[in-house]
Amino acid sequence: MKPTAAPDLPPGLLWFNIDRPLSLADLAGRIVLLSFRTFACANCMRLAAEIRHLQEEHPDLVIIGVHSPGFESATVTGNIPEAIRRAGVGHPVAVDHGHRLWQAFGVRDWPTFVLIDPEGKIVGTASGEGLYGRLSPKIGRITEEFGERGLLETEPLQTGGAVEAAREAALYYPNKIAADHAGMRLFISDTGHHRIVVAGEDGRILETIGSGAPGNADGPFHEAAFYLPEGLAFDEAAGILYVADAGNHTVRRISWPDRVVATVAGTGLRAPGTGAALNTPRDLVLLGSYLYIAMAGANQVWRMDLATHEAEPYAGSGREALVDGPLGEAAFAWPSGITTDGEALYVADTGASAVRRIKRGMVETWIGHSLVDFGDLDTIAGMARLHHPAGVAYHQGLVYIADTGNHKIKEFNPGTGWVLTRAGSGDRGDRDGLSGDATFNEPGGLVNFGGLWYIADTGSHTVRVYDPVRHVVSTLALWKQSAPGAG
Repeated sequence: MKPTAAPDLPPGLLWFNIDRPLSLADLAGRIVLLSFRTFACANCMRLAAEIRHLQEEHPDLVIIGVHSPGFESATVTGNIPEAIRRAGVGHPVAVDHGHRLWQAFGVRDWPTFVLIDPEGKIVGTASGEGLYGRLSPKIGRITEEFGERGLLETEPLQTGGAVEAAREAALYYPNKIAADHAGMRLFISDTGHHRIVVAGEDGRILETIGSGAPGNADGPFHEAAFYLPEGLAFDEAAGILYVADAGNHTVRRISWPDRVVATVAGTGLRAPGTGAALNTPRDLVLLGSYLYIAMAGANQVWRMDLATHEAEPYAGSGREALVDGPLGEAAFAWPSGITTDGEALYVADTGASAVRRIKRGMVETWIGHSLVDFGDLDTIAGMARLHHPAGVAYHQGLVYIADTGNHKIKEFNPGTGWVLTRAGSGDRGDRDGLSGDATFNEPGGLVNFGGLWYIADTGSHTVRVYDPVRHVVSTLALWKQSAPGAG
């Protein structure tokens, strides 16, 4: 295509992951890729790995996301920062409420990518998948040409220190949590750090699994790489931890004592086992001879045979909706949490602000009404309201819910039908204290361990502990034991 001057980025856009608005003048001398995507688009989610590869191969490339909320569901538009975080987007994002950027750049569909050279000219566009193969050679040529002319800015774009400071904490957006009751270990999906943290009940970090760099590599614990890992399920009999590696659209297996990470499902090809095309798996639960998967991007529940590793859809038509009925006819909306009582499955259907039950070939809604109906109301299940819950856990006849949007932990009693808040005032925060006064920040997952509830409090980058006997919430301080002779 013939290079044309790029229109400027209009003022008044809402920006994330950067501490100031950007204009083309700020980007002079840089290679810029505008990424017109949405956070609920399945194709857009699958492109995350290609975007990461472009960034890794071309470190001078500046990627700017352009998010247009008018094309999203209420799940996303209600909390854009959370949607950005869950998508694992670390580059600057402009929120294009009036679709001004879409119109200025002639974008008609998503995902669409616009490449701008260091002189501010549009030199390429790409739509759909296969992004890396089409754009990488062109970016390489631009880098060489402008580098030789001395017109390429190679200093990193300064985005402000708030995000980097948060990354330095022991956890960064932890999403789910599981327990090894016999071994007295907690497993924490340290999602923002792309790793799994193994800790004792006292908070001592026993080890970390994964290099910490985003990637998709099997191998020994310290060499393996994850990308936005979320759901966890521990098979105590086999000594295996299964991981929903959401950003890579795979299920990974962590095994002891060989201390190896291996991919057991998901490569993007339609075939059994590791060839099954997964789409943003966000949580896992073991039941019988299967691993059940909350497949958020597909709006379905899948299952993987533990013996053959063959993965297949189990419940949900794939349509984003709240529809009960037989397994193949029912519909989910971004299911993100799953648990079992040993017979039935309970699903946190995040997009519908609902809790669903799957039993004897049928899907039924216990809490929730529609994709646009959410709130905060404790009462009988048919009338209760949740706000985009992301996690569920079963313990002694009760289903506990990480009511993410309400910043609360709630209890659902399937026997009586009642839904009650057990911890959290409803305000966003990280305040410890009596359960009714304590605050959470978008809790994502929870597990009962030794009679206490350990909660991945995603937005506060911590693990919180709720004591249901003393009715107190505290923060688990993670710490590393010093090596002998250190200090």
